[in-house]
Amino acid sequence: MTNQFQAKTALFHLPGLFSFYEFYRVFLPLFRKHREYFYDWCDIGSIYGAPAGCLWGGGRVSSGTASPENALTLTREYGISARLTFSNSLLTPEHLSDRMCNRLCALFSTPGPVENGVIVSSDLLLAYLARQYPGLYFVSSTTKVLTDFTDLQKELSRSAFRYVVPDFRLNKALEKFNALSPAEKTKVEFLCNECCWFGCRQRKACYENVSRKNLGLPCPDHRCAAPDGDRGYRFSRAMENPGFISTRDIHDIYLPMGFSNFKIEGRELGSALLLEFLLYYMTKPEYRIHVREAVYLDSMLDLF
Repeated sequence: MTNQFQAKTALFHLPGLFSFYEFYRVFLPLFRKHREYFYDWCDIGSIYGAPAGCLWGGGRVSSGTASPENALTLTREYGISARLTFSNSLLTPEHLSDRMCNRLCALFSTPGPVENGVIVSSDLLLAYLARQYPGLYFVSSTTKVLTDFTDLQKELSRSAFRYVVPDFRLNKALEKFNALSPAEKTKVEFLCNECCWFGCRQRKACYENVSRKNLGLPCPDHRCAAPDGDRGYRFSRAMENPGFISTRDIHDIYLPMGFSNFKIEGRELGSALLLEFLLYYMTKPEYRIHVREAVYLDSMLDLF
């Protein structure tokens, strides 16, 4: 499925802006100095995340401890967009005055070499941020669980969003995606490595549980009813998921169709798994050992 609007570069949107700050301090210089280690058809589009304790946070309960100033300085040094993950879906007007989250938005909206963004789920928060911080761009979060293609098209038509992340279960609706206009294709950001059960009907409830926890509301832990749900994330299992997008899929199918944005999940999965994602998606096979050694042998990092 090729067309005249082929994309030339796959932009990966990477997890752990605050959780994996020390990892990126090692990886980003390596990525710049030894570009020959990595596929020439890919680049880093953004790094996303939220510090621990963010009221507006969603998707995951974040444990990121890096200072916002350090995280912003690092991404600006390498010309990479930073995204705040503020995808809490249960916000009310009283939550909009949160000092910590507003301070983060003010900091990340200051002029720099590249624009920074916010990943949002709540339309209430979107309207507030658009008024207060016009220097930021906005991403429609996968926590909206857009599994119907008509709903996805409606979301793509909203001018407020620069990017829209569909639910991973739409990933292989290739004929429908190929029929989108070039402008719509530039807004689609595919979630590549989801491990969640393809038949899950509780995905939205799981995200809402996280939203309640970030708001400090009393609630029991969400109990995943999926087969093997108690095993946690396994990249090998994600690769078997019908919605998984492989490196070859990106290069041979999605880029020729005109898509260029690909999200890698894993904010709270640990640096060792993050490294495996970067080796798989971005690193040429013959250089993976070099990248592994450079990262493993760095004394600043504790991958395990």
